[in-house]
Amino acid sequence: MPERHPAAVRHFPADRLELADRYADLLCTDGVVRGLIGPREAPRIWERHILNSALMAPALPRRCTFADIGSGAGLPGLVLAIARPDVAVTLVEPLLRRTTFLEEAVAALGLDNVRVVRGRADALHGEQRFDVVTARAVAALDRLLEWCLPLVKPSGQLAVLKGESAADEIEVARPTLVRWACADPQLLEYADEDDSVTPARIVRVTAADPARVMWPPSGGRAPVRSGRERGGQRATQRGKSRRKQ
Repeated sequence: MPERHPAAVRHFPADRLELADRYADLLCTDGVVRGLIGPREAPRIWERHILNSALMAPALPRRCTFADIGSGAGLPGLVLAIARPDVAVTLVEPLLRRTTFLEEAVAALGLDNVRVVRGRADALHGEQRFDVVTARAVAALDRLLEWCLPLVKPSGQLAVLKGESAADEIEVARPTLVRWACADPQLLEYADEDDSVTPARIVRVTAADPARVMWPPSGGRAPVRSGRERGGQRATQRGKSRRKQ
């Protein structure tokens, strides 16, 4: 079992730390054998993957419904199901070998707030909507908007984990954002006090006027304004220092 990162105590309830340990072990054993996690990722599974996903947990509304699109090995969906037992999590994944792993992991961890759906995101269009929809390392933002926005409740949000190219992806996705009548996206960064933990960069998208938007959209409205918001435990200071560079 990989050694637990010291930062884990800040991101998981005390009574859920053992579940996080067991999930880390599953990723580094079965996950590697089945090709869901690269062998080189195993030594840094906590700081680069599990804790990076867990940083998103405080951003989820209480008792919300949450969908992880293209869940893969369960990042971030299974991590958030462990960190936030009040949240109802749906893992959406089209590949059988991955859904098999997810189902086995859910059973092994005894998670009663998770269901696994085998299929593409568009297979759920018109059937179900969620308070929050996310994706991690799945596709560029413009494509994710088309796949995921039909799954977001009019009062909900799309909150996708992105890398350093997040700002560029937002600019490329402007036409799609207009067509879906979205407010200007917020680029958030959540960081742990330990610099070894990879920060979570989240692009959050909501409807500009949820009460007036047709889902799926029949027309478009321009974003209401431009701007960014940064959040998290140390996001403000870190953001200022980066802008000066």
